[in-house]
Amino acid sequence: MTYSFDLSQSISHIGLEGWNRLAGTSNPFLRYEFLEALESSGAVSSQTGWQPLHLRLFEDNNCIAILPLYLKSHSYGEYVFDWAWADAYQRHGLDYYPKLLTSIPFSPVSGPRIATNKPVSEIVPILTQIIKQISTEKKTSSWHGLFLPQNQQILFDNEGFQSRLGTQFHWFNRDYTSFEHFLQSFSSRKRKNVKRERRKVTDQGVIIRCFEGPEITETLLKTFYRCYHLTYLKRGRQGYLNQDFFMRLIHSMPEQLVLFAAEYNAEYVATALCLKDDETLYGRYWGCLEEFDSLHFETCFYTGIEYCIRHGLKRFDPGAQGEHKIQRGFEPIKTWSSHYISNPSFSNAIAHFLDEETPLMNSHIAELAKGLPFKQEK
Repeated sequence: MTYSFDLSQSISHIGLEGWNRLAGTSNPFLRYEFLEALESSGAVSSQTGWQPLHLRLFEDNNCIAILPLYLKSHSYGEYVFDWAWADAYQRHGLDYYPKLLTSIPFSPVSGPRIATNKPVSEIVPILTQIIKQISTEKKTSSWHGLFLPQNQQILFDNEGFQSRLGTQFHWFNRDYTSFEHFLQSFSSRKRKNVKRERRKVTDQGVIIRCFEGPEITETLLKTFYRCYHLTYLKRGRQGYLNQDFFMRLIHSMPEQLVLFAAEYNAEYVATALCLKDDETLYGRYWGCLEEFDSLHFETCFYTGIEYCIRHGLKRFDPGAQGEHKIQRGFEPIKTWSSHYISNPSFSNAIAHFLDEETPLMNSHIAELAKGLPFKQEK
């Protein structure tokens, strides 16, 4: 077989049909519409430090795989933190940026990163050689594949790339028939705490409404964006994503969007926009106009759990970080990233760092699990 590749500085050069033929539309983050909205809205561009370099792999002139790829000039919007690595490069008079990145921009969600109609085990060895070639040609310090499925991380590991372990907190549906059924798995004290939080929201006169697909109108989307944007401004920051990005999503992939809106005195005061596939609800974007006791927990966690139970979804990924999720039934899970460091000396140093970090992270995850609210098995 003869293999070749090319790089595209815009996903539009590949096109919807060419991309989704391999990526499909099941996973909302890998599909063309999501990634194209990031680029067309300007959230992802060379100006924002995310220059697309999407890689297509050809076998005898037939495209058999696509790898989302970006040339990064910083490490913002990634959620796998390598600032210490960049600082070490700088202290030694070397440039850490630009670097190559395979991820879903601004989306710390695990999932497929290689779109292919071939066995991934056949594709990864070819891609690793191409990544090394691109790194040399572009004079980058490294390549990073973030939030990989573990089976893909293992394949990169087998090719000599370095693995990094992280953690998030996910909820799993163990055939619950209702939220109350789910709470029956809690210890009595933890169950009372959740009920108390939910009651606080009701007692304040707040009602949570759910909108899906075409029900999320442009007017409702503008209300959501006002909440989302204001929440960033309160912290003295700008959100990574603009209103145009979200508008594109409600028109191009509405069937994978769910919006929870908190209503108070006939006005929406808080919103949480989620994405979904056939098995998982992904909680992504939250914002509020007014502060209410426990409203964040209700809108972003409990209402999402109820939605999963009602629709038979198996998992709820509510986003990165947040150890407070544990006492509310979200379990610590392992996340994986893969890394190629072109400089041999720094590659060895980072390998040593990861050798020390990994067992500590494993211990941390085990310790976190002790805080889960579930009844102890007798």
